[in-house]
Amino acid sequence: MAIVKMKKLRVLALREQRDELMRQLLRLGCVEIREPEWMLSDPEAAALLRPERAGLTDARNQEAELTAALKVMDQYAPEKKKLLSPRPLVAEDDFLDEQSLAEDLALARHINGWEAKLRRVAADQTRIRDEIESLRPWEALDMPLETAGTKTCGLVLATVPALVDMEAVADAAESATEDVQLILVSQDEQQKNFLVIALKEDMPAVLDAMRSVGCTPVTFPGVTGTASDNIAARKRELENLDVRSKNLTDRIAQEKDRTFYLRLTADRLATRVAQAEAAEKLRGTDSIVALEGWCPAPAVDELTKCFRSFDCAWEFLDPAEDEYPDVPVKLKNNFITKPMNMVTEMYSLPAYTGVDPNPLMFPFFILFYGMMMADMGYGILMIILGLVLKKSRPRGMIGYMSGLLLMGGVSTFLFGAVTGGFFGDFLTQVVKLTSGKDFALPSLFTPLDDTLSILIGSMALGLVHIITGMAVSFIRKIKAGQVLDAVFEEVTWWVVFLGLGCMFLLHTNIVLYAGLVMVIAGPIITGKGMGKITGIFGSLYNHVTGFFGDILSYSRLMALMLAGSVIAQVFNTLGAIPGNIVIFVLISMVGNALNFALNLLGCYVHDLRLQCLEFFNKFYEDGGKPFRPLDIKSNFVDIVKE
Repeated sequence: MAIVKMKKLRVLALREQRDELMRQLLRLGCVEIREPEWMLSDPEAAALLRPERAGLTDARNQEAELTAALKVMDQYAPEKKKLLSPRPLVAEDDFLDEQSLAEDLALARHINGWEAKLRRVAADQTRIRDEIESLRPWEALDMPLETAGTKTCGLVLATVPALVDMEAVADAAESATEDVQLILVSQDEQQKNFLVIALKEDMPAVLDAMRSVGCTPVTFPGVTGTASDNIAARKRELENLDVRSKNLTDRIAQEKDRTFYLRLTADRLATRVAQAEAAEKLRGTDSIVALEGWCPAPAVDELTKCFRSFDCAWEFLDPAEDEYPDVPVKLKNNFITKPMNMVTEMYSLPAYTGVDPNPLMFPFFILFYGMMMADMGYGILMIILGLVLKKSRPRGMIGYMSGLLLMGGVSTFLFGAVTGGFFGDFLTQVVKLTSGKDFALPSLFTPLDDTLSILIGSMALGLVHIITGMAVSFIRKIKAGQVLDAVFEEVTWWVVFLGLGCMFLLHTNIVLYAGLVMVIAGPIITGKGMGKITGIFGSLYNHVTGFFGDILSYSRLMALMLAGSVIAQVFNTLGAIPGNIVIFVLISMVGNALNFALNLLGCYVHDLRLQCLEFFNKFYEDGGKPFRPLDIKSNFVDIVKE
């Protein structure tokens, strides 16, 4: 697999055919549209061109209305869906048919209007409940709340914190005048509520005196009648509002059968927004429009066939070298290497002139993952989980994840068969608990007994991984004409590695000496001035420490294999202590579930690290911009191309 070659596309079309041309490009889904810089760079041409208007603002507003209406439907009329159920399939022609668009938009506006009324009803309910709570302390007071007193006597409602003693309040009031009376109406854990009676001319002084002990006057502006009458009236209002709220909720729920069509229209509007965004990148005059963009080279024939049905002029150009940083990147993957996009996109897409790492990374990633998990039981669980996810036709990262789970599950199962692991030593413990006999699955090696061998094998795999990355770098340098760099950067160290192997296996140092001579010769040949001398020490230090650290990083393959195996066996041993098979199964299931979840994430993270840090740094050139063609946008349905 490789990075798909791109072509620059330039089109001049009649204005009257613009919308149909954009519609056909939308169907093809293979052109990333940009502003026509080839014309804008010419001052005379730029003066004649103007930006296109394609109703982008209206399309976005309509999409927002549909999205808001769907949120309302999900809140008041939720659909019961099976977990991981696939999206409905819709034919492309049916999807692009917008005959019901006006009807669905009208319904969306009604739904949003009903929801706005529900919000107002809810606000009124909250206000009324607050009013009831404020009136509740005075419910026992058989006196209209608007009563201010008699001709000579004043009446004031007041409260103090519950911790304040009423005698202290009375003493404070009497310090202003002896002609004052306090009547306790109610009290709770927060406050005490009472009525203050005093002469009108003394009331201001009484209230000022009581403020020193935390007294606060209470008023109810605009409220007439007793507190109990007002509470009853407000309860009737709440009942009416509840009925109104239920009617509005029922009205929304009656449109539940239209939810699918609203979702379909929301996807249509998302597609319309994408089309309008692309169209507004065009520039034109009263009679023509100019289009520029990028398309994959394999799509040239299909696009040519499309353009021939219009009155337009077009051309396909190879990108110039100075345009490479702006060329969008599309990876050419098959069903095996496509899940590796989860790693590549998380890291960074390769540059347009770089190398697609997915097919190179795939065998190592799956091999390393299975080696770290190394359990038949966990492998079966991963395969099942991957198949369940696949059934829902997932997209994006979830789609990549389902593929990784399937292939990683197969690798995990195979390594589990090699190491004899099935949920640790689950079967061994089961046989021992049920029959008292010893039993063990056959294995070529086990993490506990062959730790050193596994460690050596892990670092050997790491060396192969690193050399593969160096080989890719070597080929790229040769193609770029950097022969000396390729020889003294990659070949030199391959000779050193071969020499070390010969020294240990064949007891000859000749190859190693040749490699060391090349290490010294490299900086002398390629360096300048003092750089020839300092380059020798820099090359030795950087490469020796770098290779040693990189290869040592692969010891994590052994460490995670060992950790997962030990943790599983620990939980199985704990479960077997009571000697009851039921208790054993429960404890083992819980422990293995935790171990599986931790290893599922941990192995991915460590595998990702080995690829991104140890493998990619040997050859990978990142910084690619993703290819984003004008295409149908759908979140709720899957489109069947015809």
